[in-house]
Amino acid sequence: MNKIIKNALILTAITLISGCLLGLVYEITKEPIAQAQENAKQTAYKTVLADADSFEDMEVDEEKAFEPLAAAGYDADSITGVAVAKDKGGREIGYVITVTSHEGYGGDIKISVGILNDGTVKGIEMLSISETAGLGMKAKEPEFKSQFQDKQVSKFFYTKSGESGEDKIDALSGATITTNAVTNGVNSALVYFRDVLGGGSGE
Repeated sequence: MNKIIKNALILTAITLISGCLLGLVYEITKEPIAQAQENAKQTAYKTVLADADSFEDMEVDEEKAFEPLAAAGYDADSITGVAVAKDKGGREIGYVITVTSHEGYGGDIKISVGILNDGTVKGIEMLSISETAGLGMKAKEPEFKSQFQDKQVSKFFYTKSGESGEDKIDALSGATITTNAVTNGVNSALVYFRDVLGGGSGE
């Protein structure tokens, strides 16, 4: 009986010490992890809107954000982040809008879209994507992402026939679902830019 009590006390002590150590490790690593995440986010912002010198996060009203997206037919997307982009003089030159698409083949796809005040998409970046290797994962490659770059359109369309046009995106071979998810995600950012942020529309 005494042995059982002794073992129980030892296990309790180990559990308490382990808990304290985990708490200590969490406190020590919390700030560096948060800083690393912030740095990664700022790098992504700079990638999609290189014209900007700094970015200031805005609060997103999810309900207000969903309504225009649903009205435009993008109810499978959600706006999960918005940052105001500023130049060296502090002048607002555009926005970085982060969209989460729930239409990906392998799960959610999180995309950041850089848009200037005149509605020009300056770039897109995949923040998270888990599509099929060699197919949908090609959405991360510059060849695909660059199709959205420096385009001022009201909406993008993907094509399987190689049709040309400022608003046309060549679909990824064997990955139409991924192409559709990304294209709709960028279009959702444009809808939010125009209808919620009051940005200029493309031609």
